[in-house]
Amino acid sequence: MNEAVRTCLVVDDSRVVRKVARRILEGCGFNVEEAEDGSVALVCCRRHLPGCVLLDWNMPVMNGIEFLKALRREFGPDRPPVLFCTTENDISFIEQAIAFGAQEFIMKPFDEAILLGKLEQVGLL
Repeated sequence: MNEAVRTCLVVDDSRVVRKVARRILEGCGFNVEEAEDGSVALVCCRRHLPGCVLLDWNMPVMNGIEFLKALRREFGPDRPPVLFCTTENDISFIEQAIAFGAQEFIMKPFDEAILLGKLEQVGLL
């Protein structure tokens, strides 16, 4: 697998969530970069487009949907794959995330099995 596919940008305003995701992803051989909001994440993507993005919904400055729309405008409809990771469990949130270009949706709190299962579903494992 090429290096670009083995990188993941974890975008979440919670340092704890970023740390947990980093531990799981690095354990599977991913290089991980972190961003605390969508605007920082967009800068990261412009510098080096990751193989995938694990994206929180509710963040200050630029939320997950705003980031996803900007990402898809700049880089196209499916690269990189985006896995929304949030406490929002209403079906309308899931539908909105998929409509704007997310490939999968993960509910918080998540564990290693859930995260790895979703990465496998989108072809990253």
